[in-house]
Amino acid sequence: MKELQEKIKKFCEMHNLESPPEHRVLDTMSELGEVAKEILKMSDYGRKPVEYRSELKSELGDLLYSLITIANSFDIDLEEAVNLMLEKYEKRLKRGSASSEND
Repeated sequence: MKELQEKIKKFCEMHNLESPPEHRVLDTMSELGEVAKEILKMSDYGRKPVEYRSELKSELGDLLYSLITIANSFDIDLEEAVNLMLEKYEKRLKRGSASSEND
């Protein structure tokens, strides 16, 4: 994950793509909407079971890129963040459920 974050950081610097974190968040929300729309298309808007389309891969790539740019804006190591999340869920599951009600 660190390598990917660094790769995206260098890409943004090389192409002068820096922008404020609040813009990055809005972009990420837009990309999430595109993922949702693609999944809707994959189910013919709920009329049939979801059937994979290759366009989803690109949309997820866009979403991941946008999410990484947010983390990079705050110098957050996403691998560390995921490990913290896994520890939190592990503790919750030991108490009976992954729900935040177990905090």
